[in-house]
Amino acid sequence: MVLNSLDKMIQLQKNTANIRNICVLAHVDHGKTTLADCLISSNGIISSRLAGKLRYMDSREDEQIRGITMKSSAISLHYAKDSEEYLINLIDSPGHVDFSSEVSTAVRICDGCIIVVDAVEGVCPQTQAVLRQAWLENIRPVLVINKIDRLIVELKFTPQEAYSHLKNILEQINALTGTLFTSKVLEERAERDTESQVNPNSEQGEQVYDWSTGLEDTDDSHLYFSPEQGNVVFTSAIDGWGFGIEHFAKIYSKKIGIKKEVLLKTLWGDYYINMKAKKIMKVDQAKGKKPLFVQLILENIWSLYDAVLKKDKEKIDKIVTSLGLKIGVREARHSDPKVQINAICSQWLPISHAVLSMVCQKLPSPLDITAERVEKLLCTGSQTFDSLPLETQALKAAFMKCGSEDTAPVIIFVSKMFAVDAKALPQNKPRPLTQEEIAQRRERARQRHAEKLAAAQGQAPLEPTQDASALETSPQREEPRGDEQQVESMATNPVPQEGSNQESFIAFARVFSGVARRGEKIFVLGPKYSPIEFLQRVPLGFSAPPDDLPPVPHMACCTLENLYLLMGRELEDLEEVPPGNVLGIGGLQDFVLKSATLCSLPSCPPFIPLNFEATPIVRVAVEPKHPSEMPQLVKGMKLLNQADPCVQILIQETGEHVLITAGEVHLQRCLDDLKERFAKIHISVSEPIIPFRETITKPPKVDMVNEEIGKQQKVAVIHQTKEDQSKIPEGIQVDSDGLITMTTPNKLATLSVRAVPLPEEVTQILEENSDLIRSMELLTSSLNEGKNTQMIHQKTQEKIWEFKGKLEQHLTGRKWRNTVDQIWSFGPRKCGPNILVNKSEDFQNSVWIGPTGRSSKEASRYRDLGNSIVSGFQLATLSGPMCEEPLMGVCFVLEKWDLSKFEEQGASDKQNQEQIDLLGERQEEDKIHPSGEENQEVQGVCLEPFEKRTSPKGDSSITDCYGPFSGQLIATMKEACRYSLQVKPQRLMAAMYTCDIMATSDVLGRVYAVLSKREGRVLQEEMKEGTDMFIIKAVLPVAESFGFADEIRKRTSGLASPQLVFSHWEVIPSDPFWVPTTEEEYLHFGEKADSENQARKYMNAVRKRKGLYVEEKIVEHAEKQRTLSKNK
Repeated sequence: MVLNSLDKMIQLQKNTANIRNICVLAHVDHGKTTLADCLISSNGIISSRLAGKLRYMDSREDEQIRGITMKSSAISLHYAKDSEEYLINLIDSPGHVDFSSEVSTAVRICDGCIIVVDAVEGVCPQTQAVLRQAWLENIRPVLVINKIDRLIVELKFTPQEAYSHLKNILEQINALTGTLFTSKVLEERAERDTESQVNPNSEQGEQVYDWSTGLEDTDDSHLYFSPEQGNVVFTSAIDGWGFGIEHFAKIYSKKIGIKKEVLLKTLWGDYYINMKAKKIMKVDQAKGKKPLFVQLILENIWSLYDAVLKKDKEKIDKIVTSLGLKIGVREARHSDPKVQINAICSQWLPISHAVLSMVCQKLPSPLDITAERVEKLLCTGSQTFDSLPLETQALKAAFMKCGSEDTAPVIIFVSKMFAVDAKALPQNKPRPLTQEEIAQRRERARQRHAEKLAAAQGQAPLEPTQDASALETSPQREEPRGDEQQVESMATNPVPQEGSNQESFIAFARVFSGVARRGEKIFVLGPKYSPIEFLQRVPLGFSAPPDDLPPVPHMACCTLENLYLLMGRELEDLEEVPPGNVLGIGGLQDFVLKSATLCSLPSCPPFIPLNFEATPIVRVAVEPKHPSEMPQLVKGMKLLNQADPCVQILIQETGEHVLITAGEVHLQRCLDDLKERFAKIHISVSEPIIPFRETITKPPKVDMVNEEIGKQQKVAVIHQTKEDQSKIPEGIQVDSDGLITMTTPNKLATLSVRAVPLPEEVTQILEENSDLIRSMELLTSSLNEGKNTQMIHQKTQEKIWEFKGKLEQHLTGRKWRNTVDQIWSFGPRKCGPNILVNKSEDFQNSVWIGPTGRSSKEASRYRDLGNSIVSGFQLATLSGPMCEEPLMGVCFVLEKWDLSKFEEQGASDKQNQEQIDLLGERQEEDKIHPSGEENQEVQGVCLEPFEKRTSPKGDSSITDCYGPFSGQLIATMKEACRYSLQVKPQRLMAAMYTCDIMATSDVLGRVYAVLSKREGRVLQEEMKEGTDMFIIKAVLPVAESFGFADEIRKRTSGLASPQLVFSHWEVIPSDPFWVPTTEEEYLHFGEKADSENQARKYMNAVRKRKGLYVEEKIVEHAEKQRTLSKNK
């Protein structure tokens, strides 16, 4: 095909029905970028000879060096089929697990995807992950089984073996799709059940048994991949060939004389052909008959490869003539057989035709967007589509219609921002010179040359130079395109860019509805924007220009400055973009951080946030080599944060600038970007900061030498606990079961706190529901402020009760009785995996309802000070006693909270207080009347069921609510929590990666050696059918993972490569404070017990980093050592 002009692309963009937005998804190194190269070469953008070698979509230098894709990039291709012309917006995405966030950004703006699978490796961990991402975004997949040449050349399979191997791969992928589908159906069924339980009419008995009916009724045949459906293509991208069954069905229907429809159904599967009867029969494997797929398709390809690899010239010529192909002399004589195969196959079975025709037939256009997907996009958080305002629901029609009329609302989603060099922008590119400009330049060059000659001859002619200067100035006046002026304009354009380090940000976006025009004003909706709030503030049918609207939080107004067509490494200027297209938008860098929704109507809600598979876990502290360059670093980190969808940037309390990334490769890329693009300074990077969590466990049953803890141990332990208690300062009472009782420094209040470990399942539930807990917190605070949040209230209520039910289900038994109802707060940051339970009898308060007390007067006093107790708990859970790391899985029980002394003091101060109150009230009434109404409102809110701590005014304790006493309560609560932890067995929790390693059997031992050296634990190993590859699943502490991938590659000579994904937190079993106590332990570990204690090693490393005191002996029994060799 010929290279298309920009005008052609603009014309194609207008026909929405023939647009296909697709992304290429796969595991790392399965051939996505090579496949993209083959498709791009069909448009003449790159030479077909270079396809697969050039990796056109990998435009970054480090992508080319490492040989992996690190960012998703888009290109628009033209494809013509049967007089229909299609525009295909192809997005190439990374396969490496560190960059899976880029996959999420690509998937959101597509309607379909190509899943690429390596024919040798089959389904890999990342294949499963990308399939799940496509499924979650409701986009339709098609399958490309790539690298079939490896079955011939490397594994040396016969066609029959290859067929059964390919069948296996298809079954694995369909099994994956099946699990995704069943889980979805069962979820929907469960939702329906909960709804029907709300209506008491339905009978409970039936619902227990017929759980599978949902699966039987739902048709899922269209979801699975099978060649006869036409959604599977077999390819070898590096050799430039690929085919779907349809291609061969056409050829053979003419040859054999069997209908094409019959062949389409039978070319894949166990069917064979009876040539005499010209009938197709079901295969009987025992008779050794070959299936059609083997006989008619694979054997031909195998014989071609066989002939070329053996350099059988006659056979090659015969094949070429029988296929009616023309092979160039250069290719025919080439010594490399791959070149010949490529030359023959790319004409016989062109890969671009096979893949693109499948894409155009099987994948939906933007017009076919499903109602389900639209509803999912518009519902953020815990809302359902029906609970959205009517104006918002009306937008669903605009999405489905995808209309380009002027009345259609413009809705654009920006999935990420990417940085490009300002020189690469179309407006800054040097444009070709016109004929007059070339003539002028020639004239000027002659003039200068004449001057030089004159100067060299020693003459100084005055007149000619004056003429020359006149000549040079005149074109500027007459010709607006003079050389100097052009140079100036070229220089002035990038000047504003120089401030931003020559990096310009472009938004990677898609138009879902309406036409995006350059210079158009549009609203930018942040992720927390709520259309409900806007509709409350602005009257219906508003017609004010965007600038005059009242300010609404999380909404800004901006102009679409530049629109670009994304062409891989190039950008082309556009004036307008019709709906359904992928585009780049310039000039949004001040309005959009990572992703955003742009809309011309403020009733549009922000789209549901992108779901990232990988969580950023690797932290490093960054500082400039020269402290004077700190401002550049801060600015550079801001730009990096904007340019990468997954990276996070923090400034810690210590003042360190911390970069959080998804893994080592991602970290390396971010640091390179900082040094070379964004900050352009030398930086020094700390050792990775490894996150830990602190927790407590039940007392152990056996000691370190696996002996049951008996009486002799008890004696020793008592000595040890006495030592431990000596650490706890005086004035703090410690009960035998770990209840800590503390009094505030002013002796007015006494607190009793106990710490209890939470069951693992409960910790997990708390972690999973952190968003829900956060929304509960928001709800409570908004009710406290007296806002009407009835809508959200109704909707979230069900989820909250379900969450409460789960907690009650796991917290059973005598010691947890009524605990769930008494939960007062979660922590740290009010949504973490620790809970504060209030068991004091004077004052009950819970997250679920509001505060209730013996009488409102006393309750209010407790309520005001309750905030201080919660703050103390938040501080205690944020940094534990071992090494100031957050706590996890701990329940603090506030047993007693004695305020009697405070009340006595309050009573003695009461009379003075009342007089002051009277004076104050009179003055207030004189000054401002409305304050009284406000008070009534605040107290009125107390009746709301979700109310929590409000502070009624005019109470005697209000004077102290934010006074020194509340501060003392915070500190005392924090200390009490810390001491209650220290009297229990403390443990560290380490972050764990799941590690998937594919290795051949001969390097298996080395892989295990590396894993065991780094404290890894192998969970399972299985052999891949039909190959000599093993898949090893293991868990590995994040702390030990740095350099792990490199070490495995070195030790196995590159035959094994791991994929690390953060999975969970795990308790390190060893006690960091352990010392030998019994005789057996002394015998086994020695008196000092200085063998490696993993937990203590980690704890001391963190304490050193944070500048805390570390108990370690530097030198013991120092004495001079003489080396024997130099004993002279």
